[in-house]
Amino acid sequence: MELNDYQQLANRTLTGNEQVLTNLSLGLASDSGQVIDLIKKYTFQGQELSRDELTRELGDTLWYLSQIALWADIPFEEVAQVNIDQLAKRYPNLNN
Repeated sequence: MELNDYQQLANRTLTGNEQVLTNLSLGLASDSGQVIDLIKKYTFQGQELSRDELTRELGDTLWYLSQIALWADIPFEEVAQVNIDQLAKRYPNLNN
């Protein structure tokens, strides 16, 4: 699915009820778990860390977070940008 497809789906399903938040939270938990599994395999088992797979999993996790923020009326992009700026200051050598 493309980003616009996700947004259209979110707009249709974000009705303000608890079931929506529950579904989004379960999806977030699942995707976060997959990210953690990838990092554990890399860190503790010495397996190669697939950048593409990690990028995809992190993207899915961020999408779920953004949808929960939208549901809760939290300015996700603003919060994310503040954190990105703080990380850039903390780790100046990691700039791409």
